[in-house]
Amino acid sequence: MLKFIRVRFILLALLLGMTPSLSSADISITIAPPPLPVYDQPLCPGDSYMWIPGYWAYGEEDYYWVPGVWILAPQPGYLWTPGYWGFEGGHYGYHAGYWGPHIGFYGGVNYGFGYFGSGFGGGRWEGGRFMCNTAVWHVNTAVVHNTYVDRTVIKNVTVNRVSFNGPGGIEARPTADEEAAAREQHLEATQEQRTHEETSIHDNNQRFSVNKGNPTKTAVTKVDAREQVAPTPGEERKEANKPETTKEETTNKEQTTKAETTKGNEPATKGGEEKTKEKEQTTKTEVKSKESAPPEKREEKAKAETQKGHHETDAKPTEEKAKGEKGNSEKGKSEKKDKDKQQ
Repeated sequence: MLKFIRVRFILLALLLGMTPSLSSADISITIAPPPLPVYDQPLCPGDSYMWIPGYWAYGEEDYYWVPGVWILAPQPGYLWTPGYWGFEGGHYGYHAGYWGPHIGFYGGVNYGFGYFGSGFGGGRWEGGRFMCNTAVWHVNTAVVHNTYVDRTVIKNVTVNRVSFNGPGGIEARPTADEEAAAREQHLEATQEQRTHEETSIHDNNQRFSVNKGNPTKTAVTKVDAREQVAPTPGEERKEANKPETTKEETTNKEQTTKAETTKGNEPATKGGEEKTKEKEQTTKTEVKSKESAPPEKREEKAKAETQKGHHETDAKPTEEKAKGEKGNSEKGKSEKKDKDKQQ
């Protein structure tokens, strides 16, 4: 079990009734932070989002992993300088990250995705818009439109997973530009970033003593209740190569299906409607013709139809009688013929 040596900020915060952000607290411990885990970067969710690399923070007598996440900058023109662990005076202390106009010193730690130990190659600000460098960030250009490609920022260095600066770790010192950046006006981590860290400390699977350096969540897309967890290395790239179905494509597909269904039912429906309309028009024409005829002609026509009906009725029994008589006659002839043969 890891031990606290000094936690001055936490004790002060408790006395004042505050809930500190543990990673930015003045913490000093004797156990080095674990190596950085290897993970894939989730797709950028939209324009103006900036990647905040994952890091090991400390709380409740253990290290815990805070997943990498996409965050909106607190104001245009600002970039994120990641925090880092430094070894000095026999103890490991955490130097909190900050927002500023330029990238400062972050211990020489290679967090990847544009944070290669010094400087920043993940993107840049142009006219109030943040442009993503697709050479180092996982970006779908159909969703994120403010992009460019610059492969020169990729450094061919030996990739190590050491997560602290100092003896036994990364021997790096700040440059003049990084020292100047440290003196500029800064903004602390946003409320969204602090919420993200607090969520991680309450997730037992993120504790080093539980995951042994392989946390369940290595990276997520956004900070909310429905965090999209990044898959294991390699899976995210495979998913990115699959054709994406956008909301517009889904809507078009539904409309096409609906149109085809309607078209399939159209002939029968249309034919039925035409026959019904034709019948109604014929009936209306006959009624109108009868109503427009003079009274004398209407009476003659009615009388003619009545007589026609009587003739048809009278003719039917006569026809049936004739058929019956003919049948009896043929039957009689047949019986007589059979009788003669027997004799």
